[in-house]
Amino acid sequence: MTEPKPAQRDAYDLILEAIDVGVYKPGDRLVESDLAERFGVSRTPIREALQRLETQSLLARDGRSLIVASLDHNEMAELYVVRAELEGLAARLAARHAAVEEVKVLAEMVEDDAKLLGDSAAMARANRRFHKQIHLASHNRFLVQQLDLVYRSMALMATTSLAAQGRGEKALEEHRAIVDAIAKRDEEAAYSALKAHISIAFETRLKADAEAI
Repeated sequence: MTEPKPAQRDAYDLILEAIDVGVYKPGDRLVESDLAERFGVSRTPIREALQRLETQSLLARDGRSLIVASLDHNEMAELYVVRAELEGLAARLAARHAAVEEVKVLAEMVEDDAKLLGDSAAMARANRRFHKQIHLASHNRFLVQQLDLVYRSMALMATTSLAAQGRGEKALEEHRAIVDAIAKRDEEAAYSALKAHISIAFETRLKADAEAI
């Protein structure tokens, strides 16, 4: 009995994940045949996934080729403004609605992530899991949907702010403060702690970009 071929959604998710983890970086050209071979799917779902990603502005045209899009300075700044507000709201709602078990999982994530210090790629993946858990703990499906859109665009950033010297340790301290506020059901403190966390991440990224010029 043959295994069923992955569906169109799977092709989309596979390409999006490859962009998110840095397999394909801003400016990289995506070739339909290469993607089909890499992911073991036919070219039709790959073609449809590429069209969908282009519609979402995650891919851009370079002549006849499709490349991974990039964010300019203003676009990145705009994205961080939206992200900070939405993430802050998620933390506020998590402080109000999160189950005791959800708070416990968040606390355990922070302690487990401490073991990843020094591995910026692993820290970045763990960071996304941590933030996603807060989104889910808000118990607001519409907010989660909007944050998913924000994180798709975040994938267009070629580097992670967690790669900066000492940022991993500081980010974990900020995560602990966020979880502590949620656990205490302090909505305003949770909102402020998460907004401050995003602001520091943005500042770190700006400094890294400036040094790279």
